[in-house]
Amino acid sequence: MRMHRKSHLDERLAKCANLTIADVSEKNMKAAAGLRNLIDFNAVFGNDNAVHLEIGCGKGRFACELAKRRPDIDIVAVEKISNVLIEACESAEKEGISNLHFLNCAAEVLPRYIPEGSVERIYLNFSNPLPKLGYAKQRLTHPRFLQLYKGLLKQGGTIVQKTDDGDFYRFSLESFMSCGFEIVEKCEDLAALGDADNIVTEHEQRFMDMGKNIYRIVCKVK
Repeated sequence: MRMHRKSHLDERLAKCANLTIADVSEKNMKAAAGLRNLIDFNAVFGNDNAVHLEIGCGKGRFACELAKRRPDIDIVAVEKISNVLIEACESAEKEGISNLHFLNCAAEVLPRYIPEGSVERIYLNFSNPLPKLGYAKQRLTHPRFLQLYKGLLKQGGTIVQKTDDGDFYRFSLESFMSCGFEIVEKCEDLAALGDADNIVTEHEQRFMDMGKNIYRIVCKVK
């Protein structure tokens, strides 16, 4: 089902311009990925704190809560759909969160903006599992994306993935291992683990209410 464009979207995005750190206007992702407009995180955030990156932030519930819990880190939340990103931006603006900024682009284009070896942690929260076999290369834990993330992460940097899809969990686990990541944690029932530090996303809450297991993988660059 196609999402209707939100009313006054351009005007609303303009009002949140102080929270976005790049103007992404290119439609050709292959061409855009080959360019470089690297972000100076020290200039953006006014400090040299560790940078965490959420890819596919949706409406921003996770990113906003993480920013409030961890004022000692800087967070870049990435979302390619402007229609969705605006809700995240407006939430952060309303709450006056200063250590969170947004990047409106697809994952393929991240090397254009994120300097190599600059990110301490990447979060992949409930990415689309794209279950049809022909779409495997579009999954955000396919090796082509994992090699991209490796370039962005610092040595010893980590990726945290959560999903409600068991097949996607197993696909991701295999991908991480095949790309040389060290598996730090693999959990097949996050609710049973009772992790008090876990931040529940919009999707996560809905899936738990449906009685689904939540899977989590934590891995790091060797």
